[in-house]
Amino acid sequence: MERVIVIGGGLAGCEASYRLASMGIGVELYEMRPRVSTPAHRTERLAELVCSNTLGSLELTSGAGLLKAEMEILGSLVVEAGKRAYVPAGTALAVDRHLFSQYITQRVQEHPNIILIRKEVKKVPRDRVVIVASGPLTSPDLTEDIRELVGFDYLYFYDAIAPIVEAESVDFSKGFWGSRYQKGGEDYFNCTLTEEEYRLFYEELLKAEKVQPKDFEKLCFFEGCMPIEEMAQRGYKTLLFGPMKPIGLIDPRTGKEPFAVVQLRKENREGTLLSLVGFQTRMTYQEQKRVLRLIPCLRDAVFVKLGSMHRNTFIQSNRVLTPFLNMRKYENIFFAGQITGVEGYVASAATGILAGINVGKLLYGKEPVIPPEETMLGSLVRYISSKEGALQPMAPVMGLLPPLEETVKNKQKRKELLAQRSLEAIKEWSREVLGDIIKVSPATGQG
Repeated sequence: MERVIVIGGGLAGCEASYRLASMGIGVELYEMRPRVSTPAHRTERLAELVCSNTLGSLELTSGAGLLKAEMEILGSLVVEAGKRAYVPAGTALAVDRHLFSQYITQRVQEHPNIILIRKEVKKVPRDRVVIVASGPLTSPDLTEDIRELVGFDYLYFYDAIAPIVEAESVDFSKGFWGSRYQKGGEDYFNCTLTEEEYRLFYEELLKAEKVQPKDFEKLCFFEGCMPIEEMAQRGYKTLLFGPMKPIGLIDPRTGKEPFAVVQLRKENREGTLLSLVGFQTRMTYQEQKRVLRLIPCLRDAVFVKLGSMHRNTFIQSNRVLTPFLNMRKYENIFFAGQITGVEGYVASAATGILAGINVGKLLYGKEPVIPPEETMLGSLVRYISSKEGALQPMAPVMGLLPPLEETVKNKQKRKELLAQRSLEAIKEWSREVLGDIIKVSPATGQG
């Protein structure tokens, strides 16, 4: 059996490769780093997390939490790595970035059915079975080839990375530890601001110099990763209902909600690095230091990583792909990850699992599959492959799921029932779908 080509060693590419390898199928996994880097990556490890160190909520009543639970049932390598590299963050699955990517890199490299090739792929082979998981930072040459392959112009949005500070440089007397609504432990440090401090910060944020896009690029931000200064442009109180909202946080020093907060989340297990939650930015480096140090607890902050912007590219999957994630024009070419128009780490990895399963089905002469619509993965894939009109990136959200047959007025109870239905459906589907696929031992590569 000819080896499958997987382009891209991110979350989706690693999930797809490992899935195929565990089905007894040989894989050539191409990753261009470190020979060719991107504006966001810093290491040569596979599955490097470049935007945030959290894989989203663990609560089953959230879209990300439910999708992770489905992925775990399907044997996700990413969820497995996430639990191994876990860093406390309330109800979120935050990870130590180094341990996370190191674990996945090791598992992939050690699998006898995977050959890792450090080389840039500039053209998608039309006559091979391929999974394109090159991500939102696809190299220019490959981007142009994919544009020709799919036959439609790309859309794009800008993603933003939040700054990271040394914990030792934070003034912890200017805030308190705690999670919103007391969910989880003291996993977030809440930097408090008075109304006067907030006003000064807001005014200087508006004045700050920003990194300008190139002449040929149009600014088009995704709502789920909006730069802090772009939100501020919408009005004085916008940030107070966004990343600086005090709702659900009681300052133990006063017994009251502060006027505004900036939350810091642990970036590693030791807690020596803290990231500014929701503070993605395109301010220049100098302006970031000046403006962010107006936050009381960050007056003397040492920034180990400053925020930056990068262009994210994705195809119009609703015009190009089937629900099985292969092309309508070429059944042997599959896409997975953010390039398909899903948003976020978890959704990207989940599409890698499905692409891997369906490539395996194709090679073993079986019909391709898609999870039931009642599941988060099934609903998400159906959305990106069938949405009418222009496709914008979509994250896993509970609103994608079809409604319950019975009317449930209580919102929390309704979400719980939706999650229960989803997990029951994915369990049954996985037994039916994965049961007829040849599985092999990763240690031997033999069935």
